[in-house]
Amino acid sequence: MAGDAALRRAAEQWLQWDKNPKTSAIVKQLVAEGNVEELQKCFGLRMEFGTAGLRAAMGAGISHMNDLTIIQTTQGFCRYLEKNFSDLKKRGVVIGFDARAHLSSGGSSKRFARLAANTFISQGVPVYLFSDITPTPFVPYTVTHLKLCAGIMVTASHNPKQDNGYKVYWENGAQIISPHDKGISQAIEENQEPWPQAWDDKLIDSSVLLHDPYATVNKEYFKDIQKQCFHRNINKETNLKFVHTSVHGVGHKFVQLAFEAFDLRPPFAVPEQKDPDPEFPTVKYPNPEEGKGVLTLSFALAEKDGAKIILANDPDADRLAVAEKQESGEWKVFSGNELGALLGWWIFTCWKNQNRDACAIKDVYMLSSTVSSKILRAIALKEGFHFEETLTGFKWMGNRAKQLMDQGKAVLFAFEEAIGYMCCPAVLDKDGVSAAVITAEMASFLATRNMSLSQQLKAVYDEYGLHITKASYFICHDPKVIQQLFDNLRNYDGENTYPKSCGRFKVSGIRDLTTGYDSSQPDQKAILPTSKSSQMITFTFANGGVATMRTSGTEPKIKYYSELCAPPGNSDVEQLKKELDELVNALEKHFFQPEKNNLQRKTENAICIQPWPESARCLGPEGC
Repeated sequence: MAGDAALRRAAEQWLQWDKNPKTSAIVKQLVAEGNVEELQKCFGLRMEFGTAGLRAAMGAGISHMNDLTIIQTTQGFCRYLEKNFSDLKKRGVVIGFDARAHLSSGGSSKRFARLAANTFISQGVPVYLFSDITPTPFVPYTVTHLKLCAGIMVTASHNPKQDNGYKVYWENGAQIISPHDKGISQAIEENQEPWPQAWDDKLIDSSVLLHDPYATVNKEYFKDIQKQCFHRNINKETNLKFVHTSVHGVGHKFVQLAFEAFDLRPPFAVPEQKDPDPEFPTVKYPNPEEGKGVLTLSFALAEKDGAKIILANDPDADRLAVAEKQESGEWKVFSGNELGALLGWWIFTCWKNQNRDACAIKDVYMLSSTVSSKILRAIALKEGFHFEETLTGFKWMGNRAKQLMDQGKAVLFAFEEAIGYMCCPAVLDKDGVSAAVITAEMASFLATRNMSLSQQLKAVYDEYGLHITKASYFICHDPKVIQQLFDNLRNYDGENTYPKSCGRFKVSGIRDLTTGYDSSQPDQKAILPTSKSSQMITFTFANGGVATMRTSGTEPKIKYYSELCAPPGNSDVEQLKKELDELVNALEKHFFQPEKNNLQRKTENAICIQPWPESARCLGPEGC
């Protein structure tokens, strides 16, 4: 923690450089009042540039997203790109933004995007700056489509309304991974003083280096995703009705256009949520992953208009949640793993129908993150294609997909349990727009067979084996407690010993991606990349269960993901659920020890919307 004198010096330096009247006024007032507590929040610790960029609350000081920290970040990023690309001034970068805004600090995604564009243009670098709000997946799409050096998306995705973020893509169209994060971070430190004209973003409007990719990308993106449209005649004739919500984000227009591209009638849009609103007035937390609470208005509209399926994007439209009305009249919200199972089945089925050459399957791949369901592995084992798992986050899946594609492989699909899906190889990141329309086509096709999504999910599990999952988290605001909890697991029965059992469940394997240990490997070294800056241990159990415990990069949570994978033929769902519940209860009791560690449980009415303390927040190695 910075001392009083250091805080004052940091504030004084800030005031020399900050030309935003709102943030500079905030700092001046804090200095005049001698408000050490608030100065500590603003200047105690600079936001750390991680492998998914930056994410923090908008406000004054080096701990927050604001005009000056955007300028400093972009100056560092620009210098790093100059070192890595001799043709940067020929190829350029793309910058997109969502609709977030913060009145009290004068910050907004559009303002940040313009300042970033100005930084590059001042150095002679062409910038493809979207002229209007756009979904996050449009930025990686543009990087690869226009063969640019890099991309920046200004968004905080589904975070609380006061947050914003700065997400970075490399020339391959995937999010950056190490060592680029460290190189960019160092370059930011070396380029903190604003360059001449850094604040004069009006200069870009008359620059020949400024380009607007909006019209071109809208045309080409929808042309590319049509390659995943296989049942246009069914789409034209279906009577199935859909409701779509963009949760006050950017998705409305683009999902409407996607349905048009697939010859589907447009979905009913939730009127209160279809237009962007940085206040997110109808939801406590703009994250469809949280389930029914975010979908209340969608349910009401679906009941009114007779729609059976709800499609919900998060505010930057890179994630998708799906709900379906059951015969009982209840609504089922599919988990990320369940929708991953459905989309994986559907996309492979469509590929198989298009490819009659039996040899072609040897070059087909699907990916999922290590904390996601292993259902794709089960499908791959039976059907003969390849399955790979990666670390948590689409940065890993996107980069691996690109490597495979460069080797001539076909990567059909990738997903993570946090409702993220890569259904189209033109975007090497999760994409809620293409996922929404592909889900709609799948549902329309199934309707011609008198099958619902829920019924097809059961059919998938009948054919490839039941995969029952359960995931949750505990809230802990003390990093020391979290460290101690994981240290205890690594020294369970003496130094450097892991648990041999969890209650009545015998542990058969351990992989620790913090230390690099993997008991299943001959040399006991993990194959997947490791990261000492985040906690992640996976336990395999003798009964076929798998459980992963990990920390979050953006929130004060210790998450767990558990799954029981049964072979085909074991259809006793209730017994498997009971056994998984017992395993999870044992995991909580013996490994988390919530009472001893003073951990707060997730509850339906106490969703954690409290982020990390300002001084500790970043998008670290695991992202969000």
